[in-house]
Amino acid sequence: MASTIPDHGATRAEVTPPVDRPGRIEAHGIDHIPDSERHGHPRELFSVWAAANVNYLSLVIGGALVLMGLSLWQAVGVIVVGNLFWVLTGLLATSGPAAGAPSEVITRALYGVIGNRVNNAIGGWLVSVCYFALNLAAAATAAFALVEKAGITVNVPVEVAVIVVIAALTLAISVYGHALIIKLYLPITLALTGAFTVVALAVFRHADFSYTPAEPAHGAGLWALLVAGTTMIASGPLSYTTSADFSRYLPRTASRKAIIGWTALGAFVPSVIVCSLGAFAATAVDMTDPQTALQEILPGWFTPVFLLALVLGTISINALTAYSAGLALQAVGLRVRRTVSVLFDGTVAVALTLYGLLVSNFLDTVSNALQVIVVLSGPLMAVYATDILLRRNRYDGRALSDETPGSAFWFTRGVNRAGALSLITGVAVASLCVNTLYTGPVASALGGVDLSLPVGMAVASGLYVLLGRRAVAATS
Repeated sequence: MASTIPDHGATRAEVTPPVDRPGRIEAHGIDHIPDSERHGHPRELFSVWAAANVNYLSLVIGGALVLMGLSLWQAVGVIVVGNLFWVLTGLLATSGPAAGAPSEVITRALYGVIGNRVNNAIGGWLVSVCYFALNLAAAATAAFALVEKAGITVNVPVEVAVIVVIAALTLAISVYGHALIIKLYLPITLALTGAFTVVALAVFRHADFSYTPAEPAHGAGLWALLVAGTTMIASGPLSYTTSADFSRYLPRTASRKAIIGWTALGAFVPSVIVCSLGAFAATAVDMTDPQTALQEILPGWFTPVFLLALVLGTISINALTAYSAGLALQAVGLRVRRTVSVLFDGTVAVALTLYGLLVSNFLDTVSNALQVIVVLSGPLMAVYATDILLRRNRYDGRALSDETPGSAFWFTRGVNRAGALSLITGVAVASLCVNTLYTGPVASALGGVDLSLPVGMAVASGLYVLLGRRAVAATS
């Protein structure tokens, strides 16, 4: 009789629908994912990150490198080096299955329960919403061109309507959440690969493979361009301190190497290809207006498909961004459902997008925003990665979910001083080295070379190694 009980229970488990499935709005927010609900394989992460990195903004940035004054092959070198930072994004993703929690909760180990609320408000929510707005603006410019081809005059009301529609489609994916993202992103990756293969063939037929600017940069001026370009490219991977959000449903036993590899490879390959296409195209056409310029070299029949692909790619990356922004808002301490927080984030991003497109210069907005964001996101990434290495990726997801003063991660008055001081110092030092909206004293002394990225990350990581060992040992 006793032996029939487990069999009956197993039968029930087999017919019970999984909690995390594509046709159902995700129930979990920042709460712990129990082992019984874990599923999937690390290779699923490849298409998640690949679909998100075939987008218009990558074309814009690739073209901008040539417009800044780099030669073609200097630009390609910068693109490859900047995208190597995706390895750090992959490393951070390993903490998701270890804790069964999103990045927004895991970082309580770095900053404490209260300190982490500030981290999520600025480093999580604000950065995510800014990226959502930048990408939405990029998609909107492609969509405007598509609307014009349909014979509709693009005026301000039409622009607003287009932006709202793209945002609505994006937020629908984010609201349904993790399972829908995993399900959709493989076919999206395949569709975008096909579209950009046609783009690549057209670009390569017209590109000048020996392109150099009329007045090549030398010395400090060249170094300033190389470092600024690398910073722009690296801003993408460094903004994803939230990569554990998309790996946290994987089984605890999932291979760490596989998680790092599939995440990094899925993002690195399309990012390098699409950014490089932007650089190659800039040797043949004026990439200050990419969607118009590329239509000059693309087959006429393909232009609408290309514009749709740009919009689809941007929806893909923004769905991830909005998803994480929603979790960040919950982790700040607002007691709202994840769906509500996602919709709120979308509303703010739409407002920022309207400003970026209708009031400001888009290319200037992109360049300045990406370089300034790295001052914060670089040290954030460095401290998080260092914590993973110091504690050997040992995270107690249930303990991290405890926000009471008795929590192991309360530290001193809710703040882990080691993490907070390391981050603040890294950001402060990076600010002295920046050369974008303003020129810091270090950049000025170096002839305009902006070392905010390497210096900020090195200082934040090194200081956390010195100050954080005791806190890590006490909570591992």
